[in-house]
Amino acid sequence: MLSALAAGFGFGLLTWDNPMPVGSDGFWRIAEMRSTNLVVIAVVAICQSIATVSFQTVTGNRIITPSIMGFEALYVAVQTAGVYFIGVAGVVALQGLPQFMLQTAVMIGFAMVLYGWLLSGRYANLQVMLLIGIVIGGGLASVSTFMQRLLTPSEFDVLAARLFGNIANADASYLPVAIPLCLVAAGLLLVSSRRLDIVALGRDASTSLGMNHRKETIRVLFLVSILMAVSTALVGPMTFLGFLVATLAYQFADTHDHRYVLPLSALTCFVVLSGAYFVMRNIFYAQGVVSIIIELVGGVVFLFVILRKGRL
Repeated sequence: MLSALAAGFGFGLLTWDNPMPVGSDGFWRIAEMRSTNLVVIAVVAICQSIATVSFQTVTGNRIITPSIMGFEALYVAVQTAGVYFIGVAGVVALQGLPQFMLQTAVMIGFAMVLYGWLLSGRYANLQVMLLIGIVIGGGLASVSTFMQRLLTPSEFDVLAARLFGNIANADASYLPVAIPLCLVAAGLLLVSSRRLDIVALGRDASTSLGMNHRKETIRVLFLVSILMAVSTALVGPMTFLGFLVATLAYQFADTHDHRYVLPLSALTCFVVLSGAYFVMRNIFYAQGVVSIIIELVGGVVFLFVILRKGRL
């Protein structure tokens, strides 16, 4: 069913409201132009879904996502600081592959400094790492809010458009870097599915089975940080997307085996993203702002899971 929905939404995005006759050269040229958005959706779906499921496995908590580590807050802070210090003209002039690579590198570096500092040493503690990530994210959000209040209305309008999770934020020039990073990180996590099954048993059980739990945790978190950095730098923040698709994937798969949950979560995420994009583009004419639907549905699902947590 998910495969049929994915194929249907993908075909609809390529052909819906195409003014040229089906099969003509003009029809395929327009479909080819739209295929870039489809590739972006696929990259974001793989990044968000596999990163969230892996992060939840490592932390042993099904209601948190990598966003808790401040990736979205860091993205907002970078975008806001750019507009605040160099203005709209400077931000527009710096757009392109160098900006994407810089944002990705800053996010990965931020995550690795945090992981390396808080998960190494004698008193390494995953819960402390999560709490410090929340505090840093809150601090960055406060700084961003302060700078936003000092912007002119026109500058704030330009900035606000970049702070929504928007497929239109992505540029085709980003894909030669984003696709390899996404495929390598996601592929390594998929290959490590059985190791993730062992990590899910907990620190004591995985150590008794011969696994270096701390080393495996840092390795998984490093790959998660790559996926989240690529997704956030590509289209912007989508806080509840990962939680939504991870929750649905566990329900659909009816197993904790990561060999099934990881690919199923990616397929579910593609269906959710492409469906939201199709609705926003062709019904509400919002030109790719998919975060509105995702945040609404994801927030409702989050509250539902929280309220039913004792029975899940």
